[in-house]
Amino acid sequence: MSSQDIPEEKHLPSEQGDAHHGGVAVADDPFADPGLPVHKPRIQDIDERAAKRSERTVAMLFTLSMLATIGFIASYVILPVDKIVYIFPIGKVSALNFALGLTLGTALFCIGAGAVHWARTLMSDVEVADERHEIAAPPELKAKVMQDFADGAQESGIARRPLIRNTMLGALSMLPLSALMIMRDLGPLPEEKLRKTVWAKGKLLINDNTNEPLRPEDVQVGSLTFARPEGLEEEQHDFQTQIAKAALMIVRIKPEDIKDKQELEWSHEGIVAYSKICTHVGCPISLYEQQTHHVLCPCHQSTFDLSDGARVIFGPAGHALPQLRIGVNGEGFLEALGDFEEPVGPAFWERG
Repeated sequence: MSSQDIPEEKHLPSEQGDAHHGGVAVADDPFADPGLPVHKPRIQDIDERAAKRSERTVAMLFTLSMLATIGFIASYVILPVDKIVYIFPIGKVSALNFALGLTLGTALFCIGAGAVHWARTLMSDVEVADERHEIAAPPELKAKVMQDFADGAQESGIARRPLIRNTMLGALSMLPLSALMIMRDLGPLPEEKLRKTVWAKGKLLINDNTNEPLRPEDVQVGSLTFARPEGLEEEQHDFQTQIAKAALMIVRIKPEDIKDKQELEWSHEGIVAYSKICTHVGCPISLYEQQTHHVLCPCHQSTFDLSDGARVIFGPAGHALPQLRIGVNGEGFLEALGDFEEPVGPAFWERG
């Protein structure tokens, strides 16, 4: 075998070490702890004038946040909802929306920028390494954490730099005012609107199917009729809002079958008028049993006895249906003698 047939042997690191250093080479540990880099002080750490400049910068950002919050409130109050302006390069936009977005965004940005600049230039930037520990902290560690917190507060300079502290507190205190203004835009306060309907003394009962005023002879025993107040028409912009509270169902029961004394007094010749809105979650009631005088809500099966004050006899509804006091006017038409004595619909409004 010639020397050309012998494969060339690869030199191992140890052999290379032997060849070059006369011994075995030791490889570097690729996972060795590099340690923390050498701390380099910032200019604010050694120059108080630079620290004062940073302090004024942070205070300026917090002050701008306060001014932006005031601008948000002023824009909300001053600018009309329908005003359109041209903003380059956006185009035509709502002046109110643009002003609110710009001022609120500026207020939030300045608080964030001020906090970041404060942390990067004035708070301590010395890195501290700590050993891992069990989840359940011993009392010594808890004491150390509290001490570290106190040291951090001391190093942040919040106590000895009142300008930053006061402007930051001012910015954070005023920012929620923007949320109050937005919440105010949810709509006008309901006041007593949820407790009142459009029913009033003298208003005629209008048949929903014929759009004609009801007479006593139009309502037969065992029948169910739906009615609305006189003057409430579908073309009106608030029709759905009003009918959701004023919808009425009318049945005629033999007077001797009415068990509740007040119900009998508020009826006319056995004709009783009750709210159509279920007191559970406000579903419209439309199922009537002639023999038992029970009405059933189709949503959750709440059942009311119309011969006994519309009290609940089954289901999740918590209260009886409100009754409307009715009578007959001089022309022989059924009319309301006032509004409901209690709020209609879900019992929340009655107890709210």
